[in-house]
Amino acid sequence: MKQLGRMEGNGDVRPPKRKRYSVNTEVEQQPHKIRRGRVEFETETLTREPGPSLSTRFQALSPLSRRHRKPQQSRDERESSRQWAFSPCNSSTSTYKDKFVVVSYNILGVENASKHPDLYYKVPPRFLEWGRRKKLIRKEINRYNASIMCLQEVDRFDDLAHLFQKDGFEGVYKSKQNQLESEITPQTSVSPCTQNRSVVIGNTHVLFNPNRGDIKLGQVRLFLEKAHELSQEWGSIPVIISGDLNSIPQSPMYQFLASSELDIRLHNRRHISGQVDSGSENISFRSQNGKASRCSIRKYISRPSQYIWNEEEVRLATGIEGATRLQHHLKLCSAYLGVPGSCRTRDRCGEPLATSYHSKFMGTVDYIWHTEELVPVRVLETLPVNILRRNGGLPSKKWGSDHLALVCELAFRK
Repeated sequence: MKQLGRMEGNGDVRPPKRKRYSVNTEVEQQPHKIRRGRVEFETETLTREPGPSLSTRFQALSPLSRRHRKPQQSRDERESSRQWAFSPCNSSTSTYKDKFVVVSYNILGVENASKHPDLYYKVPPRFLEWGRRKKLIRKEINRYNASIMCLQEVDRFDDLAHLFQKDGFEGVYKSKQNQLESEITPQTSVSPCTQNRSVVIGNTHVLFNPNRGDIKLGQVRLFLEKAHELSQEWGSIPVIISGDLNSIPQSPMYQFLASSELDIRLHNRRHISGQVDSGSENISFRSQNGKASRCSIRKYISRPSQYIWNEEEVRLATGIEGATRLQHHLKLCSAYLGVPGSCRTRDRCGEPLATSYHSKFMGTVDYIWHTEELVPVRVLETLPVNILRRNGGLPSKKWGSDHLALVCELAFRK
């Protein structure tokens, strides 16, 4: 089954009518010149002693012409390729019959790219051209053989719909609203994964503004409430939550998703996402030696034991006047956390070191979460930080967005 998920903010996903989803990427290659002419090779002769039934002929062996040899990847090409990481229980997961691949991808909106040139001043202008990027994105997703894809920052839906329909996908578009209240409205949908299986698919793009932790929490809270409600209506079916949460793994927001609860009085509203609103070149939380910070969020919490939230902020965050404790009813697991990966691409928690990179940020803000009825079979590793830094920023010659796609193959546990 293949689907095209919603493309901006929150999203619905519908089943495809035709074959599975795939994507094509524009790859720039220099034409290979083959010089025709006479090529001479030294031959090495082997002789065998004549026997009763053996011929006394000499046999000559000559090396293959270069044009018949398999081309070798350069070191840069090998290092910039993303690798699959498999579950340590791969022998048992191979017995699961119902598997499907989910892709979550912030594809960098055309307007966002043009409005914030300061984020991409190290990126060659041709790498920001939408005509080129959309082909790269399509080709990339095509390699993943996705069943469901959830895209964020889509402001050229018709362009993409036309391309992906050729690949057998059907999608729905949910535009982002400007009003703060309407931004909190979640979008989720129920999607059949196989003939007898259904899941709730949620796709979201949480507000960026680091100072508005109240709105960020409100968006995620309502999003999870709606997903749980749909799951119950359909008989407690599994839930998948994907998207750009604009929150790092060490943040209170991540803690809320992973632990199902959060006391907002213990956190500064401006630190809910773990982001820093500053003009520095790198606003991700990293130590000076470049290593990933620990999973604990205590180092980002200021001294006061309680913080002051006004009535409006509390209402937006919790949905109830006077309530300060947030809860949700989904037992969520991070797909990448469930499949151990390389220390070159993962932090100490097990999450990717970086899913987004531009001149002012390198870090992780994108996730795929799932409930316990699903098990991750494999995930696609992100790129090592040193490889990303070689490019000076994303998009690049090979990648069509300033985010890296998250890709996970999930299976039904029972």
